[in-house]
Amino acid sequence: MQFARFTVAYWCVLASALLPFACAWIAKAPGFGKRRKEGGFDNDNPRAWLARQTDWQARANAAQANSFEALPFFIGAVIIAHQLGAPQGRLDILAVLFVTLRVIYIAMYVAGLPTIRSAIWALALLANVGILFSGYR
Repeated sequence: MQFARFTVAYWCVLASALLPFACAWIAKAPGFGKRRKEGGFDNDNPRAWLARQTDWQARANAAQANSFEALPFFIGAVIIAHQLGAPQGRLDILAVLFVTLRVIYIAMYVAGLPTIRSAIWALALLANVGILFSGYR
């Protein structure tokens, strides 16, 4: 019996799928362990609580939303590249590059560096387009 191999690119899909949850944790962490009356995280109404956050916590929450938005294209690009028989080394490098750029993007978002953040976002988009077309012949 032959088993399918989980490629580096597939592991990158998992990493990318976990990034929004990391952003959510960053946004919510200062409220953990505090009572709601003291501004602590409200798990009964988390969206309203997050909507009241400001500064870097609000930006971390926005990075969470953007990370979810970027996920479908990345997943699709990786699957299509595999189906088209893209060179595995190139695909893996581009997938790692995408995830790395997305981590940097999140850091720039939380840090409040919008120009750098936008440039990193564009580079990650180009890496994703590169993944999509890596199997094109």
